[in-house]
Amino acid sequence: MLINRGRRVLAALLLSVVLLTTACTTKAPSRFDQVQQASTKQKSGQAVAKNATQGSKLNSFFPSGGDGYDRVYTQEKKGFAEANLKKAGQVVAQLAISDTSSIPGAAAKFANSTEKIGGYPSVKVGNTQTSVLVNKYQVKVISKSPSFTSSDRAAWIEKFNLDGLANLK
Repeated sequence: MLINRGRRVLAALLLSVVLLTTACTTKAPSRFDQVQQASTKQKSGQAVAKNATQGSKLNSFFPSGGDGYDRVYTQEKKGFAEANLKKAGQVVAQLAISDTSSIPGAAAKFANSTEKIGGYPSVKVGNTQTSVLVNKYQVKVISKSPSFTSSDRAAWIEKFNLDGLANLK
């Protein structure tokens, strides 16, 4: 009986030592922890540049509605403003101004542009987007209806206050 009691005490003591030594060791960080730490330290991965223009300042450069079109602002944040262009209650196009300082490489697509709208370099992206670069600002019109053509997009870009945007500091 004394031997059984000794075994129990010894087993409890060994179990306590094992638990104590394994519980006090530090766990190596997983590969996910390492990636999280690296991405948190990055400054280049931030969504908006500190010097980006407030979206509220960009709103004044949008064209107003008229000729059966209504302009409805849909989004405004630092470095970006957007509005829908509606005709007969249906969205026919999306109008946007982006501060390219928040989008690395966005201005590069205009470097080889041979076309201009309103005196500024323009590019077409696919069959639905037309953009111009005004200093650090990209002005974009996106067709949301097949009836809104490339020439419609160019005409609406010209309705923006592009020269005023060029002088924005």
